[in-house]
Amino acid sequence: MSKQQSFNPLNLSISQVAQEVEPFHVMKLLGEAKALEAQGKQMIHLEIGEPDFPSLTCVHDAVTEAINHGKTHYTPTLGLPILREKLSQFYHDFYHADVPSERILLTPGASGALHLLLTAIINPSDKVMLCDPTYPCNREFVNLLHGKVVSVPVDESSQFQLTLELIQKHWHPDIKAVMVATPSNPTGTLIEQTELKSIADFLEEKEVYLIVDEIYQGLVYERPAESILSIRDLQANVIVINSFSKFFGMTGWRLGWIVAPNFLIPTLDKLAQNLYLAASTPAQYGALRVLENDALAELENRRQTFETRRTQLYEAMIAAGFNIPCKPQGAFYLYWDVSDLTDDAEAFCKALMEHTGVVLTPGRDFGDFRSNHHIRIAYTVDNAYLKEAVTKIRFFVDSVLKNHG
Repeated sequence: MSKQQSFNPLNLSISQVAQEVEPFHVMKLLGEAKALEAQGKQMIHLEIGEPDFPSLTCVHDAVTEAINHGKTHYTPTLGLPILREKLSQFYHDFYHADVPSERILLTPGASGALHLLLTAIINPSDKVMLCDPTYPCNREFVNLLHGKVVSVPVDESSQFQLTLELIQKHWHPDIKAVMVATPSNPTGTLIEQTELKSIADFLEEKEVYLIVDEIYQGLVYERPAESILSIRDLQANVIVINSFSKFFGMTGWRLGWIVAPNFLIPTLDKLAQNLYLAASTPAQYGALRVLENDALAELENRRQTFETRRTQLYEAMIAAGFNIPCKPQGAFYLYWDVSDLTDDAEAFCKALMEHTGVVLTPGRDFGDFRSNHHIRIAYTVDNAYLKEAVTKIRFFVDSVLKNHG
């Protein structure tokens, strides 16, 4: 941090909760990687959690057309009615799920959705159960609202996911919600529909919310994509968060959505009016276009590309002798167990980057449980780069790590 950034001449206070928020530690590695690139070093970026494809051309065209027709004013806080209807139809066609448009609320990204939702349901000291490892912002949003995180260590024995058995084993009084992600970040693993139903039923008995992060749904391999909303007899304790970022390839457009029970919609609407008023209007017109059949066909081609990358990277890592405990079933990540190589995954990533130009994400960003023994690899580059990366990692382990060991 520069002196100008840190200089506080009046000793003005910063909130305690803001000071306690953890940064993304990988951003430090990314900054160092960019500095090495500026010096002419070739880098292979496998740390970034977003598709390498640009948003579809038809999205750009639709947004341009909307702008040219002056469609740049606020939408209703819940979102464009026609887009909510389109999403309802998408759930029917894609997931065979009956989701009335009245239950759908558009938000500024999935992060905006999560912040809004937790603000609606969490009181200070309410507990939210999460697995460890998990996406880091989930913990931080709970902390920002002065809630308490109940962190459950998970490993390959449960596919790095919460199960009903684990939830019951780690149950605490005052739990207000349990949050899961399927497919998950950082592991790319799924929760089976039967297990989700069992979890939802148990939490319904406890009068506790189940929040399901489905932002990687659509990016599922060797099986059809499924949504918990396809389960017909779900109770009103299930809430889904989704996004146009991952499967739909619209990361920078910052548009997500919530599917919530009817009784929560007025509260979410009221809070959204105060927090952000409405999601981006141009982004909503782009999303309206990306839900058309021809666009979905292009996205399916991209999904197949990610599946090919997943298979080739997984097989290359295994062939190189590396331990990938779970073959990912979705998203675009491998979760590499490096416990046989190091007790400090962050230092390993830094040294690997400096020696080979391969940039990975250390497990520290995703939790505490065995985080120093795990690394996330994002297969968001062409197969040629993935192959080169594995070769360089193997060289680093054999020629650099062992010589310094």
